[in-house]
Amino acid sequence: MFKTIKNDLPASILVFFVALSLCLGIALASGAPLFSGLIAGIVGGIVVGSISGSKIGVSGPAAGLAAIVYLAIQDLGMQDFLVAVVLAGVFQILLGIVRAGIIGYYFPSSVIRGMLTGIGIIIFIKQIPFFFGHVDAKTKGFGLKDFLESLEKIETSSIIIGVVGLFILLLWNGFLSKKGKIFQIIQGPIVAVIVGIVYYITTKGGGLEIAGPNMVDVPIFDSFESLKSQMNFPNFAAITNPDVLITAFTIGLVASLETLLCVEATDKLDPHKNVTPTNRELFAQGTGNIVSGLIGGLPVTQVIVRSSANINSGGRTKMSAIVHGFLLLIFVLLIPNLLNNIPLAVLAAVLFIVGYKLAKPELFVKMYQLGWKQFVPFIVTVVGIVGTDLLKGIGMGLAVGIIIILIKSFQNSHFLNIEDQSTGSNNVKMTLAEEVTFFNKGAILTELDRLPENTYLELDVRKTRYLDNDIIEILEDFAFKAKERNINIKLVSERGIVENPDSFIEFFKLRPKTA
Repeated sequence: MFKTIKNDLPASILVFFVALSLCLGIALASGAPLFSGLIAGIVGGIVVGSISGSKIGVSGPAAGLAAIVYLAIQDLGMQDFLVAVVLAGVFQILLGIVRAGIIGYYFPSSVIRGMLTGIGIIIFIKQIPFFFGHVDAKTKGFGLKDFLESLEKIETSSIIIGVVGLFILLLWNGFLSKKGKIFQIIQGPIVAVIVGIVYYITTKGGGLEIAGPNMVDVPIFDSFESLKSQMNFPNFAAITNPDVLITAFTIGLVASLETLLCVEATDKLDPHKNVTPTNRELFAQGTGNIVSGLIGGLPVTQVIVRSSANINSGGRTKMSAIVHGFLLLIFVLLIPNLLNNIPLAVLAAVLFIVGYKLAKPELFVKMYQLGWKQFVPFIVTVVGIVGTDLLKGIGMGLAVGIIIILIKSFQNSHFLNIEDQSTGSNNVKMTLAEEVTFFNKGAILTELDRLPENTYLELDVRKTRYLDNDIIEILEDFAFKAKERNINIKLVSERGIVENPDSFIEFFKLRPKTA
């Protein structure tokens, strides 16, 4: 891992700045103490990063769980909720042991890309109030509509440093990073944050001072007791509470699914095409949730925002994830005052770039060019995630993907070849597919009913390895009708040729349906 430290260290610093903003924002959205979000970020970096087999995945509190966590804390209270987080971790470890990590591979790539794009759009939209320094941006439930209805509350000083930070990031990405190694080692976000700190310090007390609500707000500890007072611990007396058990199962299942989808997405983004061992990832996430729950943190998952930031900034090994966790720990415990000098507008500018890279307009064009079977699940997933939430959006995209599969299965159950009618011939050849199930009943029945009288039908099943009983019954009924319509049937199979078989059911009883 130390061979790539020149790549991993700058990447870890960028991920640290991204994670800092997300940890605080997700904790706020979850109705939890802000410090619990930071704890989850530290655990996700150090504990999960050390155990995980992913080279570029980064874990921490996840926005996809915010709604579930919010309701759970309201219903159970923070201490009982932490018991559910610990039990969710145990459940994830069990999933890893029984090798359930393969589940993530059953989601279409169009849905995965839609998930990434939807998350990118949400990130971009959510940062607009912070970029413009709206004084109510941190208020729980504050959204884009609220922002547009109260533009008089935006802050000029935040806009100035936000624009400056965004200019630095664009300059770095588009020009300076190609001009020398020094600009690759010193990342643009680091420079933007430093400029933001200098701006805040030099304008403090003046007319362009940034208001307190528009600054990072990390708790400051002057003793171990003050640190302990900020932490919550699980109340294990509630471990038999049915509501706690249901919450634990829900968090464990949703966190595992979100992690597996993020693993699949992250591996697709990885330029070096590393493959993450999914069962080990579930074990790592479960361990992380146990630790996080024990010391008062939110549940953790692998998170695509942090992971994509890691990839885009050149991270090569898990060292970047681990170092980012230690940076969070060091800054939160030792120098929180420095973090509190960072304007939120600068972090918003960093997240603008992250969101844009996840939801590039070119991706929409590319998916459209791949055809409707890829574009429709993709766009449904994007709209679903932006309009509802992460899991509902993924579910909508997956449902559309399944419908498309059924449609194609319906269409591809057989190949029909009709000889040129100009020759006076009325010969038809129908070749059944390798697997024919009840999904194909409609298509096959329609073709058989269309056959005119006096047709000579050759039915080829030599390539068919599985034939559903529903299809055999359709053929049996057709054989009876064929005699009335003077249709002769030649059945071609691996056992030979049968003219006008008396019974398809008896024939396929002798021929195993599954080869």
